[in-house]
Amino acid sequence: MNLLEFRGVGKSFGGLRASDDISFAVRPNEIVGLIGPNGAGKTTLFAMASGFLRPTDGQIWFDGRRIDGRDTAHICAAGLVRTFQIVKPFGDMTVLENAMIGAFLRHPRRDDAESAAAAVLRRVGLGGREQQIARTLTLSGRKRLEVAKALATGPRLLLLDEVMAGLTTVETGEMVDLVLSLRRDGVAVLVIEHNMKAIMRMSDRIVVVHHGCKIAEGEPNAVANDPQVVAAYLGEAHA
Repeated sequence: MNLLEFRGVGKSFGGLRASDDISFAVRPNEIVGLIGPNGAGKTTLFAMASGFLRPTDGQIWFDGRRIDGRDTAHICAAGLVRTFQIVKPFGDMTVLENAMIGAFLRHPRRDDAESAAAAVLRRVGLGGREQQIARTLTLSGRKRLEVAKALATGPRLLLLDEVMAGLTTVETGEMVDLVLSLRRDGVAVLVIEHNMKAIMRMSDRIVVVHHGCKIAEGEPNAVANDPQVVAAYLGEAHA
């Protein structure tokens, strides 16, 4: 059974067609990479799946239920949550307080939310920084906090939007290891990433979009050698 399904999904903004007849799925405990040039429509797909945008046409299903058009709170409570390209923690709050905001979804009592948030922070490598003010974190720390805030909601599927952008080689490797480890917690991942080495290492399958259309889908090695992908994405990135 698929966990998340895009079924012929399209999105238009006036005369601009951002997504056109996109269909693919993510299975439980699977890591799927979503790649394509800037402006290909990747983040638009995330926005539709998570309830920030309503598709113009097509359907989106999660855990056997149709979710397109549902509000973000409903979708998050169902177990699907996203991160954002530009990380914006609640800067004047502590790292722990940031994570607790997500934890309150499953843990209404403050003590329980605090314990759950602290566990998630340890999980992402922020243990010991619970009382640090969020705006003082490095970029790597803010990226980890963004993941922690999402994980604290107790998701079954995590949509990661360029969580490795701007990180060093070592930091990127650590983030890849973190994403790969999420399987142990029963979390599936759909990840947008421009770092090809990272996306190839962590993905079970890769979906490629270009000009709002899906042009390839398959195992990493097969996708990397697809002529359409080389022309539309890989070739452009290495020009």
